[in-house]
Formats: sequence, C-alpha cells, structure tokens
Amino acid sequence: MIEDLVEFARGRGYVLDFSDSSFSQFFVAELDIDIDDPTYAEHGGSKGKRLRCFLQKVDDATAIRALRALWEHRGEYLARTGQPDPVVNAEGRYLTLLARLTGEGSNGVGEAPRPAFDLRLLAELRDELVAVASLQPHERGYAFEAFLKRSFDMAGLTAREPFRNTGEQIDGSFLLGEETYLFEAKWHALSTGVADLHVFHGKLEQKAAWARGLFVSYNGFTAEGLTAFGSGKRLICMDGRDIYDALDRQIPLKAVLERKVRRAAETGRPHISVRELFDQNGGSR
Repeated sequence: MIEDLVEFARGRGYVLDFSDSSFSQFFVAELDIDIDDPTYAEHGGSKGKRLRCFLQKVDDATAIRALRALWEHRGEYLARTGQPDPVVNAEGRYLTLLARLTGEGSNGVGEAPRPAFDLRLLAELRDELVAVASLQPHERGYAFEAFLKRSFDMAGLTAREPFRNTGEQIDGSFLLGEETYLFEAKWHALSTGVADLHVFHGKLEQKAAWARGLFVSYNGFTAEGLTAFGSGKRLICMDGRDIYDALDRQIPLKAVLERKVRRAAETGRPHISVRELFDQNGGSR
C-alpha cells in the first residue's frame, strides 16, 4: 500500500519526486535520520527499497513520524503539480495504516532510527577547530586540512587525501551527491582575495567538465574579491565562521554544502554564509 502511495510520481523503485540527494536531505531535515545508513540498504540501494527496509526495521513511533512527513510532502507535490490523487481511497488507506500502528495491537518493537549525525562528534569537531586556531602558523595549515578531511569523512562525503598533479597541489576531493568536488583550504592571516579564487578556478578548468570546487578560507573572503570574481563559476566558498556556525548549530556538513550549491545555482553567488542560508524564512527548512 505504501508503494502505491509513493511510486506514482516517478515509477517503481522511486519515492514521490525525490532525487537521491533530496531524499537523503528530507530524512535529515524532517526526521534527523540517516536513510543512507547501510543498514537500510540490505535489499538494495534504490529509494523505494531503502524506505521499505527502514519501515520494516524501525519502531512503530518512528515509522509513524516518517509516514506523516511523507504524506505531507505527497500532498504538497499533488498541490504543486495540480494533479488529482491517482490512488483510489489514498487518504483512507493511509489513515487506516496509521490507526494500526498507533492502536492497541502495536507493541513498538523495532530498532531505534539511525541518527543523521552524532551530536557528540559534532561537538568534538567544534572544539578541534578552536584548537587548530591556537597552533603556530607552520602547523596550522596542515592541521586545518586534516580537520576538513575528518569533517568530510564524518559527513559521508568520501574525502580523499591531498594529491599533486604536475605543477599544482590540490588539497583533496570529496563526493557530494553524484558530483566530484576538489577543494582548496587556506588559513591566511588576511581574507582571501580575487587572485586566489582565480587560481583555484583555473585548476578546475583544467579538469573534467563535471568537476566542481569548494574553496575554504578560514578568515573569509574580501567583498571586493568576491565581486571581482563574479558569478556563474564552478565553485562554492566556505569560511571559518560557516564551519563554526554549522557545528555550533548542529547542522550536518552535507546539508550545508547542498544548501550552498543550490543557492549558488539560484543566485550565481559563490559565497553565502551559513547564517544567511539557515536563518531565512524562519529557519533551515
């Protein structure tokens, strides 16, 4: 019955109109659950199979929360597309299922959901960032790169160590959705200007057309440099305040990067702060 309710939009194996990345982000934002955890892919990695496995494993209360969130998204999708509900008696069947899960026959047996992120580890990362700031300059750059790799790994972004091509150094790479991102990390006493941005973008242009970039400058970017750099580039920017705010607010790094990528596509601006991204319209949703 659940498959009937969620597969009509895109077909068998899909869940409503979700892409892989938006499906994962939905579970993070609405439920604080990591639907990409391998425990939910025992029967396959499609969104439909992960959802089925998730609902079979978790306790009834968690299943109810997930179904209510999906039902709300389903209603928004139908309203947005202007189409009638293609499933006969959809709401009645949905409410019957909820009644079964909330009724006296429900014993709540099942696993606790896999959290989207570990609050203790986020606190450790925040403290580690503060510790890096106290290091001597010659130690700080390497420690900052190591900190970033650990942050990417904890976020499930498959980070790669720094590597060197002929005549150039790349500080590392990671996967975000289906895109490969190269990243450059700088810890200078001053804010980063346009010259460094152009140098890194030049490296990207020498790579495959699908390569993207993340430029991390602990002390931020000059307003003049961002203006001169312009819009419509293949990279996004993050500064130390972004990282600290994300860790302090307990926002997963993956969610931050996805929001930056989306807003960069919408506005052409390579750097939009975490505060601006997650404070508009009443919060992070």
